[in-house]
Parts: sequence; C-alpha cells; structure tokens
Amino acid sequence: MENAGILLKEALDRLGLKVKSRQIDKFSIYLTLLKQWNKKFNLTAITSNDEIVIKHFVDSLACFLGIPESLCFEGCALMDIGSGAGFPGIPLKIYNPDFKLVLLEASGKKANFLRNVCCELGLEGYEVLTGRAEEYGRESRHRGKYELVVARAVAKLSVLVEYALPFLKRGGMFVAQKGPRITEELKEAAHAVNLLGGIIRYTKPYELELKKERFGRNLVVLEKIKLTPGRYPRRAGIPQKRPIK
Repeated sequence: MENAGILLKEALDRLGLKVKSRQIDKFSIYLTLLKQWNKKFNLTAITSNDEIVIKHFVDSLACFLGIPESLCFEGCALMDIGSGAGFPGIPLKIYNPDFKLVLLEASGKKANFLRNVCCELGLEGYEVLTGRAEEYGRESRHRGKYELVVARAVAKLSVLVEYALPFLKRGGMFVAQKGPRITEELKEAAHAVNLLGGIIRYTKPYELELKKERFGRNLVVLEKIKLTPGRYPRRAGIPQKRPIK
C-alpha cells in the first residue's frame, strides 16, 4: 500500500490531520482485509485502493474536524451506529487508540468481519454488537453511557437522532456524517432533536479530493443536553417508517 499510504498522508495533511507510519501500516492491513472479504459478500461498492483510501478512510477520519479535543481522552466511550464495514469507527480507533470503541451492526456477516478486522489490527478496548440501535438503546448497559456517538450513511438525520441520542450521556456529542446538501434535513430533524434531548451545535463542511475531483461533505454535530424521554427509541423499524416530525 505504498502509493495508497502516500495518498492517505497527503489527504489527511489537507484536513490538518497527521498520521503516523504505524497507523498507515494498520490501514494497509485494513485495506487488504476489506478487499478480501468483499469478494465473499458485499461490504462496499468502492473497490479501488485510491477510492477506499479517500472515500472510506479519509472520510471517516474527517469526523475529527467535528469531535472536540476534550472527547479524545483515554477511555472515552465511542459508539459507531450501523458500522457496516467499520466506517467511521475503526479508522477513528486506529487514529486515536484511547477510544473505548463499540461497533453496532445489525448484519451478522458484517459483524463477523468487524471482529476479524479488529483482531487482525491488534486493537484493544473494543466491542462488536450485533443488533439494532432501537434494541440496544433501551438496555441499561448502553443507554446514557457514551460520551461520543458517530454514524455515517445510515439514515436521515430525523431518524438518526432517535437511534443515537438515547446512547449519549448528558454533555455527550453525536457526529453525523452527511453529504453536501443538508439544509432540508436539518429543518426536518429540528423537532426530533429537541424532543430527544439534543441541540445542534454546528455543522462543519469539508471536501474530499481524488484525482482533481472534489466531493462535498458535512458533519452535523449535536450535543445531548437533557435526558431522552423513556419511550424513545421506539421499537425496531418504527423510527425509519415514521420519523418524528
């Protein structure tokens, strides 16, 4: 992954993030495993090394543009909802090993992949949960226990907040990765955010660049300021079918 490693370093430099050689080595292993497992079942439609580096690894690490430094302490509990092939949670853990990472994934096959990757990378302080956010969000072991929750390409913001906010402690942050157009989503989600105990602190636009092509992205950063009412999250599937309006 020599060329991919150079691409990773240069792209992160543009975002103001510095990557170490041992971290590049872990991303190289991750890249290899992702491509190997992708032949067995569909993990990602992105298959070229350069695209994986930019659209998966760099895009995941861009979460740090919205994560306050105060949440990068040792033992900070981080949950990645709908982790899929591990994005953004595993790249965040590679970059900051101090996170206590929980990857939540409904697909058993993908959850097995996540366990394999974390093991092969030699990560410590992680857990992979197989199931739905609506179910785990009601469990006392997880409800209100996290300082930081992230999600990427999972659902509309009005749905995501019902998944994410129950997991957060008061004062915790939710970072949602979104595309270039978020104005309508923000409007649609405003009531749900307030009802579930959150407040939108800010949005952070950024760009990915690959072969002179640019891709606009946004981070939506929310803070949990009060307890989420006990009736939320609703049972599995309901948030997606009937988003809070």
